[in-house]
Amino acid sequence: MTEAEQDKAPDLSALEQEGEIAADYIEGLLDIADIDGDIDMDVEGDRALVSVVGIKSTELVGPHGEVLEALQELTRLAVHRQTGERSRLMLDIAGYRERRRTELTKLGAEVASEVQERGEPRALEPMTPFERKIVHDAVAAAGLVSESEGEEPNRYVVVMPA
Repeated sequence: MTEAEQDKAPDLSALEQEGEIAADYIEGLLDIADIDGDIDMDVEGDRALVSVVGIKSTELVGPHGEVLEALQELTRLAVHRQTGERSRLMLDIAGYRERRRTELTKLGAEVASEVQERGEPRALEPMTPFERKIVHDAVAAAGLVSESEGEEPNRYVVVMPA
């Protein structure tokens, strides 16, 4: 590995520290809300992943993942406050993000197929950055091009013919 590659490689111990800080923060929130759940920590690519598992309730996810997104931002702020570094931490609750990843991968492939068949671009509904990335990856895997348009929080993906 070259020195430049080492500089770009994620610092595993820093990501693990982010995960531990985030897990402590989320655990505190669960205690305050009197919600039982277990915390799993992992590192996925260049970001820490913290998952709350073993809960049946969707109140921490909210409609369209809105509460989950807010909790993720609060958790990132808690990590930033302790480390002084910007966090790209990913929070998942009750497997919501994994289910959403599966749905969006399927949607991206289906829309890519439709666009390829019809030869016309297609715009999708507004999505979070996490969701758009999944759709972009699925479209690219199908051999087509996509781009994000609009302003947050109404940014959306447009799939274009090859």
